[in-house]
Amino acid sequence: MSALALNAEALYSELLCGVQALVGPQTRLVGITSGGAWLAERLQKDLALAGQHGTISSAMHRDDFAQRGLSAGGQTSLPFGIQGADLLILDDVLYTGRTIRAVINELFDYGRPSSVKLAVLVDRGGRQLPIQADFAAARVALPDSQSLALVRDASGTFSFQVETPAE
Repeated sequence: MSALALNAEALYSELLCGVQALVGPQTRLVGITSGGAWLAERLQKDLALAGQHGTISSAMHRDDFAQRGLSAGGQTSLPFGIQGADLLILDDVLYTGRTIRAVINELFDYGRPSSVKLAVLVDRGGRQLPIQADFAAARVALPDSQSLALVRDASGTFSFQVETPAE
């Protein structure tokens, strides 16, 4: 574990304020499994948006599938039409950009949205693809050897877990 202290609940409050400018009357929220899906679920309620949020998995379009295998995360569930929709993708941590690329490929399997925007809790830099969030609640620098993930307890409270793999 690392000594990095990020208050996920405070960052969620920043995200809630920041995405209001990105959300219009026709915007649909799509959360990336699992952290982004938790964010989409909570934002859907806190923004009092009609309808349901969607959940999307990057598993089938990963370019590192041979190394990672099929993740045990959730599957794609989009309870609304994608064709011509304004979408806001939500993720907990933006790092290399590969998950976002895979998610966009997955979205286009369902149709062609009118617009796609991205909001994240944390942008940790280290991009390998030209992908940038429209809104990030925080920007932090972490060594490549560490990973950062959002966790949610039984009451729905968010926190971050920082891990360094054992050598």
